[in-house]
Amino acid sequence: MKLSVVSFTERGMQLSLRLAERMQTEQLQLYTKCSQLKNSGDHGEIQWITESLADWTGAQMREKKGLIFIGACGIAVRAIAPFIADKRSDSPVLVMDEMGAYVIPILSGHLGGANALARQVEALLGATAVITTATDLNGRLAIDLFAKKNRLSVVNKDGIAKVSAKVLAGERITMSVASGHLAEGTRIPEEVVLIPYPPEAPVDVLVAEEKPADGSAKLWLCPKAYAIGMGCKRGKEPQTVTEFIEEKLGEAGIAKECVAALASIDRKKDEACFLDWSRKENIPFLTYTAEELNAVAGSIHASDFVQEQVGVDNVCERAALKACGEHAALVLPKCARDGMTIAIAKREWSVSFEEYDIHCGNRTGERSDDDAGGTLRLRSGRCYCRLYCLCEAFGRTVCKERDENDTNASGDRTVPAVF
Repeated sequence: MKLSVVSFTERGMQLSLRLAERMQTEQLQLYTKCSQLKNSGDHGEIQWITESLADWTGAQMREKKGLIFIGACGIAVRAIAPFIADKRSDSPVLVMDEMGAYVIPILSGHLGGANALARQVEALLGATAVITTATDLNGRLAIDLFAKKNRLSVVNKDGIAKVSAKVLAGERITMSVASGHLAEGTRIPEEVVLIPYPPEAPVDVLVAEEKPADGSAKLWLCPKAYAIGMGCKRGKEPQTVTEFIEEKLGEAGIAKECVAALASIDRKKDEACFLDWSRKENIPFLTYTAEELNAVAGSIHASDFVQEQVGVDNVCERAALKACGEHAALVLPKCARDGMTIAIAKREWSVSFEEYDIHCGNRTGERSDDDAGGTLRLRSGRCYCRLYCLCEAFGRTVCKERDENDTNASGDRTVPAVF
């Protein structure tokens, strides 16, 4: 995911530069509304925002970029408020004070990855991540993080609150996973009671491709197991492409929520009809070079004409398989109509409940019985939080070593249990 950092003061600009240096990623861009930079004319790595902050913020969120505001929370809240739409698609948004003391996720903490990004910033800059999501604070299973980690689509977002409420109340939730799709050897957390699939009675969570009957599940999570590959003549009408996609998904019996990506060759990266569908459906549009597509293995319906035109013997099938990754197969071979081609591939999928150390240490801390003051005692010297799904969207995770003075009377290191 691309990340935009905006500052408003000279000190804030310096902090953004330090963050960029530590992150070492081309996916990060620095911006500012600091008048001193505008007047100096020496912008360097930082871009001056010429439009209003509201217009700039709207453009960033429409492009699904993550945002870090270095300034007051009020500035960020007012800027993002008109563009907040759906927790399943909202951009992750964080706020940092210009001194770099605190980093606060204020939007899309779980599904968007804002909490995980805050912890990464904490590790890189020594800031304190102020996490406010209840499941994190109570060390409980976060069902939306479970969905994100396992590449599951949250079909009915209202179900998240219902399931989380049971977990936070100390109740166990019932879950049924489609047969053959629970990872072998995965440890089932204490909050979950597994029910054989298909369930004979209503369950809290259903993980399956097939849509559940009304009232049979509080939350339906379907795997993003399919990728659509397409090619088309330049300038096709968006509505024509949309109708073609919906028709073929219907014929294949695939719910749109199960689609992970739309894919094509890189010369189609600015094709309006594909970009339009991607934005409307909040499904990524991926493109690949001819070399990348030619390297895809599998039984392909080759075309000498297409090979001559674009350097690939079949765009749609190869693009669909490439987007799915390894162990993929075509479920809908190439179909052509009115200057459009489409194919659909499916990847193998499974779900697990693996726990992740949020700072990538190999050893974990343990919460002791006398930690009533909200402290997580560490014997490894590394921060640890009992989370089942750590967002991996922002690249590498860095382990932060705490100050040697952060110890208690027994010599064990301690850190505030802020998450």
